[in-house]
Amino acid sequence: MNLGLYIQVPFCQTKCTYCNFHTGVVAREKYAPYADAVRREIAELAAGGEISSLRDAQVDTVYFGGGTPSLLEPSALAGILDALRRNLAFADSAEGDSVAERPLNAVAAPPEITLEADPETITPEKAEAWVAAGFNRISLGVQSFNDHELQAAGRMHRRADIFAAARILREAGFRNISMDLIAGLARQTRASWEESVARILEIRPEHISIYLLEIDEGSRLGKESLAGGSRYSAEAIPSDDAMAESYESACARLADAGYEHYEISNWGMPGFRSRHNLKYWRREPYIGLGAGAHSFDGARRWSNVHDSAKYVTCIESGVSPREQIEPVTAQQALEEELFLGLRQLEGIDLARVEKKYGVSLQARIAGLREQGLLEMDGALLRLAPAHLTVSNEVFVELLG
Repeated sequence: MNLGLYIQVPFCQTKCTYCNFHTGVVAREKYAPYADAVRREIAELAAGGEISSLRDAQVDTVYFGGGTPSLLEPSALAGILDALRRNLAFADSAEGDSVAERPLNAVAAPPEITLEADPETITPEKAEAWVAAGFNRISLGVQSFNDHELQAAGRMHRRADIFAAARILREAGFRNISMDLIAGLARQTRASWEESVARILEIRPEHISIYLLEIDEGSRLGKESLAGGSRYSAEAIPSDDAMAESYESACARLADAGYEHYEISNWGMPGFRSRHNLKYWRREPYIGLGAGAHSFDGARRWSNVHDSAKYVTCIESGVSPREQIEPVTAQQALEEELFLGLRQLEGIDLARVEKKYGVSLQARIAGLREQGLLEMDGALLRLAPAHLTVSNEVFVELLG
C-alpha cells in the first residue's frame, strides 16, 4: 500500500481577500518553532500506534501546502523532509537520481514531492536548495497575470514576478511545475481572463489548476459581496455566467494546447497529473501533519488543531494535537465515492460501487441522466463534459 503525506504550513505574508483557509500572518520568529514541532510530530507518529494499519505502507507522495510553505527557510523545509525519510518508509528512486529532472511518468518514478510557493518568494538560492533537499514539483500560486486583479485580491506578487519565478525554477532544474488561475476575481474581464490563459500557456507548466471564485462568508471578499458592499472591489466580481464562460473557454484552449483534463479543476500534460491530489479523489490513505492538517486511513478521518500556536504548544507539552477522530460510516463512504469519484472526468465504475456498498443507484441517477447532467461511458458513470460548471448542483441532487 502506498501512502501520501501532507505537511501544512499555515503562514502567509498577507491574507488574500478571497481566502477562507485557516492561515494567518505571524512574525517570522514563529516559523522555526513551528518547523521543529512538525519534526517532533513526525517522530511521535512513527513511534506511536495511531496508524498501525498503515505501518507497512510506503510513502510515494509528499505535499507541503498552506499557507505559503516557501516562506520557511530552505533548511527548515529540508529538515522536515529529512525527518520524514528517517521515520517513514519511502518508495524511493535509486541513489544518484536527480529527482528534479527525472520524468515523473517513468516506470519507476520517484516519490512526488511538492512544495507550494508564491512567485515573489522565489530566489535562485531557494530554488537550488529545494532541489538539493529533494523537492521535485512546485505548485505556484499565480491566480492571475493582471496586476489590477492581483492588487484587488491582496496578492503580493505581480505579473513580472510570475515570469521571473518560472525562469528561476527551470534554471534550478525543476521539470514539474503546476500553476493555478482563478476565474471570477474582482475586476476580471473576459479580455483579462483570456490574457491570463494565454500567458500561462506561454510558460507551459506541466500542470494547470483553474478554480472558480468561491463566494462565502469564510472570506472577507465573500462576506462583503454577500452583504452588498463595495470593499475589496466586491462590486467588480464577475457574474456566475461570466465565470462559467471563462472556465469553458479555458477548457477548450487547454485541450488545444495538449493538456489532459482529468479532474474538474485540474489539467496535466501526459504523465503529469497530480499524484498526491489523486489520492484524495480516489479515497486512498494520506496522513496530515501540522496545524489544521487532515488525515484518512481508509476507515477514519482525523484532524489537528487549527491554531498554529496551540499546535506548537501541544507538541512541546507532549499532548496530542488531534482535534477529532471520526470513523467513516458506510453511508459517508458511499457519498464520498460518488462526489469525489465524479470530480474525475473519467468517472466511476458504477457496478463496482453498487456491489461494494450493496446498493442500487439506478433510480438516483435516472433523472440526472435524462437531464443530460450525467452520462454512461461504457461501464463508467461520469459528469457530462458540457455541464462541469454545475457539478455542485448535480452532487447535491445525487446525494440528497
